[in-house]
Amino acid sequence: MKISKADALTWFTFFAQLQEAGEALTPKQEEIALAVLRQLELAAEARREAIAREIPGLKSLKGRTSYVGDEKKFPRGCVSCLFGSGLSAVRKTNSCNLRCPFCYDYGVLDCQPPVGEGLWEIGGTRFAEEDLPLLLDIQKKPTGIAYVYLEPFMEIEKYYGVIRTFHEAGIWQHMYTNGTLATPENLHALGEAGLDELRFNLGASGCADSVIAAMAEAARRIPHVGIETPMTPALYEAFLAKKDAILATGIEFINFAELHLNPNNIGNYWGESFYIARKGYLSPVWSRELTLRMMKVADAEQWPVAVHDCSNRTKFARDLNLKAHEGSWFGASSWGAEFDEIPYEALLPALRDPELPFVAEEPLPPGYRVGEGY
Repeated sequence: MKISKADALTWFTFFAQLQEAGEALTPKQEEIALAVLRQLELAAEARREAIAREIPGLKSLKGRTSYVGDEKKFPRGCVSCLFGSGLSAVRKTNSCNLRCPFCYDYGVLDCQPPVGEGLWEIGGTRFAEEDLPLLLDIQKKPTGIAYVYLEPFMEIEKYYGVIRTFHEAGIWQHMYTNGTLATPENLHALGEAGLDELRFNLGASGCADSVIAAMAEAARRIPHVGIETPMTPALYEAFLAKKDAILATGIEFINFAELHLNPNNIGNYWGESFYIARKGYLSPVWSRELTLRMMKVADAEQWPVAVHDCSNRTKFARDLNLKAHEGSWFGASSWGAEFDEIPYEALLPALRDPELPFVAEEPLPPGYRVGEGY
C-alpha cells in the first residue's frame, strides 16, 4: 500500500504511544508500519537520485557501489569486501582516546569488553600470535582483513608482529584510525611490518591540521592511504574548508560512509529526518545526500582521488557477497537492524518534514484506515 504521509504521521504517532506503553502491534498495524518505512525509503532515494543525475562522472563498480575518479585508486580493501571473501575483522584494542558523536559505542566506550591479554579476536575466536601459523595452515585464507575496534594506535606496538605474519601469508590488510596518535615512527613501523592500507577517520578530529599532516606522513610510509569517515554536516563543512590541504597529502581514496545509528548514538542526532534501509540500518536522510554533493564537487574539479559512496546499499551488497562466499542459501544475508523494534518516535520528524515528500500516495484500503485496524 502506498500510504499517504498524513496517514503515516497519524499512525506512527499512535504506534509511538503504543510502544511507550509496551503494547504490541496487530498484524494489520505491522503492515501499515512496514508500508510507511518503504515510503520513507523511496522518498529518500528519490532525493538522492536527483543529485546523482547531476554527476556526469558517476561510475558503478559492477552494480555494487558507486564512485567518481580513478578506478585504479579505488581501495582494494573495499574490493575485497564487495567481491572477495568478505571483510575478516581482527580485533585487539577495546579503548579509544576520542568520544565522537557518531561512534557506535558512544556513551559506553569505557565498558567495552577486552579481547584478552596477549590475544586477538579473529572470526569470533581468540588467538595468540603464535597460533596464527596454525590458523593459516588449516583454514582458507581470506582475500583481506581489517583491524577494527576501537583505536589501534592506543597500543599500536602490539600490532606489528601480527601484521608481519599476515603480510608474509599474502593477505591484504587495512587498518582504521582517527589519526590523532599517529607519529612518523609508528607509521614507519606499520609500513615496515607490511600494512597495505591505512584509513583515516577524518571526521573524528574535525579535519584537524595535525591529522592532515599525519596523512601526508602515512602516504610516504604505507603503500595505500585514504580516508574513511561517516558523512555528517560538520564533516562536509570542515572538509571543504580544508579540501586543498587534504588532497595535497597524497592520499588515493576517500570513503564517505553513510552514517547509521544505533541506541547508543541516536540521541546525538535526535530530531533529524531518518529513514530505514531495507528494514536494516537507520540513517539521517542528509548523510548520503551530502556524500553525493561532495562527489559532485569532486567530479567537477577532477580530484586526484577515488571518492567512494559507501552507502547503506553498498553495505547491503557487502553482506550478500559475504554470505555467498560462505556458501549460504540463496538470499541469505547478515543485514539487520540495530534496533530491536522500529523506533516510531524517532521517525516522526521525517514524517513532518515538508522537504521529504512521498513519491506516490494512495488512500488506505478498508480495514487499514485511521479509526480502523485496531
